[in-house]
Amino acid sequence: MKKTSNKIVLVGTGAVGMSFIYSAVNQGIAEEYVLIDVNTKAAEGNAIDIQDAIPMLNQTSKIKAGEYSDCQDADLVVITAGRPQRPGETRLELIADNARIMKGIAQAIKGSGFTGVTLIASNPCDVLTSVYQEVTGFDKHKVLGSGTNLDSARLKRLIASKLGLAPASVNAFIMGEHGDSSLAAYSASNVMGKSISQIKGENKISEKELEDAWYQAAHMAYEIIERKGATFYGIGVSLTQLSSAILRDEKTTYMISAKLEGEYGQSGFYTGVPAVLSSNGWERIIEWKLEESEIAKFNESCNKLQEVYIIAKEAIK
Repeated sequence: MKKTSNKIVLVGTGAVGMSFIYSAVNQGIAEEYVLIDVNTKAAEGNAIDIQDAIPMLNQTSKIKAGEYSDCQDADLVVITAGRPQRPGETRLELIADNARIMKGIAQAIKGSGFTGVTLIASNPCDVLTSVYQEVTGFDKHKVLGSGTNLDSARLKRLIASKLGLAPASVNAFIMGEHGDSSLAAYSASNVMGKSISQIKGENKISEKELEDAWYQAAHMAYEIIERKGATFYGIGVSLTQLSSAILRDEKTTYMISAKLEGEYGQSGFYTGVPAVLSSNGWERIIEWKLEESEIAKFNESCNKLQEVYIIAKEAIK
C-alpha cells in the first residue's frame, strides 16, 4: 500500500464537494486539501470551517482556499462544480449548461500543468467525464467519473433490507449511465456467495422485488431532491471511497465511469463499469459475462449516452 501523504484539489465547494471534503478529512485520506470555487469567499469560508474541525480529529491535515495553479503538484483533482439538478429534472437535461462549465474547468486544470488523476462527480457524470477527457487530452486511465458506485451502494442496501441482512453481505451492481437508463447486473451479483438466481430459487426474493430494487436505486436521487433539494452525503462518501482507493494504490474494483474502447462491445465514451483503481487512476475494466437481456439494456444505456454526448460537444464548440 502507498503511504498516505497526498494532495487533493477540490473544484466546486457546494454541498457535494464539501460533503466529500468533510468525509475525506474525517477519514484522513490525504495530508493537504485545496478548495477552488468561482465564489472565492465561499471557498475561504469552507476552508476555515474545516480548519476548525481538524484539531478535534487528532490530525495534521492542511486545508486552504486556492487557485487552479494549485493543481500543478496535486495527486488528485476532484470536480463537483456545476449547476445543480432541479426537482423533476433528469441528469441528462443538465448537459448544455454543465458541459460549458466543465470545458472551462478542464482548460484551467490542463493549463496548470496537472499530471495526476481526475475524479468527476458533476452531473451528468458520464457525459461530463467524456467532455473533460476530450478537452484536456489527458490519458483516459487518469480520468474517471464517480459512475454507478453510489447507485450500486443503494442497490446493496435495498436488497439487504429485503433479505434482513447487513449491506456488507450483498454484492450488487448497477452498470451504464449514472441515471435513468442504468441496469442492475444481477447475473454478476451475489449474496454471501449465493447467486441472485439461487436466492430467487429459494423464494427469498422475487423478480418483481429485484426490478423494484433497481428502480428505487436508480431513481433515489429524485426522491431525495424532492424532499430536501439536493443529494450530497451519499455521493460525498462515495467520492471519499474512490479517492482513498486511488491515493492508497488499492487495486480494488469499483463501479466507476471509465472510457470504453471495445469492452462490452462499445467504444469512445465513459459509462459505469467495474474497473480496478490504483494510484494511476483506473487500470483496467473488468468484463463480466452478462445475460442477453442485460447486454441489451447496457447497449440501450450506451446509445442514450452517445446521443447526449453529441449534444454536449455541440454546446462546447
